[in-house]
Order: sequence, then structure tokens, then C-alpha cells
Amino acid sequence: DPDDIITQIEMLDEGWWRGVGPDGEYGIPTDEEQATGLEKVIMKAMKQGEDPFNMMKPKHYAGSKADPHLVPSITNKRIVGCCVCVGEEDNTAVVWFWLHEGEAQRCPSCGSHYKLVPHELPH
Repeated sequence: DPDDIITQIEMLDEGWWRGVGPDGEYGIPTDEEQATGLEKVIMKAMKQGEDPFNMMKPKHYAGSKADPHLVPSITNKRIVGCCVCVGEEDNTAVVWFWLHEGEAQRCPSCGSHYKLVPHELPH
């Protein structure tokens, strides 16, 4: 907090200082206490259960027509790589295909369903 004041500042060594924080204790600040700017925005969002930059593992979907894998995109189409196919015995490569806005589409190899969903950039 910008209004917090550190008191009893003393130099421990050349370039090394310490002081007493608003809570009355010495100590190393936590990541949350020393975060600024975009890092602070991300940390606050993550604490509220949000994922503003899609940094977390995606939620699991069945891949069926009723519950397709959701693919975020800022445009009306996106290239998708289907990794579901890799687990099959005779297929060792990722299958790539274009996913377009609208109804869910099937992977041409394994039949898993994917659906493009709109995504807005957070900044």
C-alpha cells in the first residue's frame, strides 16, 4: 500500500537495508506485498479464481458434441492441434486443422469435437 511507512531503517551492509513494516515486524515481503503493475493485477485475479492470461491448465471437456473442447480465439478461426489422436496405436503425430467460428467441429482423424469461443485480450 503506498500509504504504508517503513520505519527504523538501518543499513546492514553496503547496499543492504532493513526496516520495520506497518505491522511492526522486520521481514522479507511476500510476493503479493512486493508485486507491482501487471504482476499485481495477475496475482489479484488468480486469487479471485480468474485466469486473465490463460496461464492455468485448461479445463477438461469430454470432447463430445454435447461437451466439446473449448478453444479461445480473438479471431473467427484458429488452427487446432488434436492430441487426442496421439494416444491411438497407429497414430503418432498431432493432427492439425482449422477451427472456424460457429458450431462444434470434429477432428478429421479421431472425431473429438472442438468449438471456437470468443476471447478478449485483458489489456
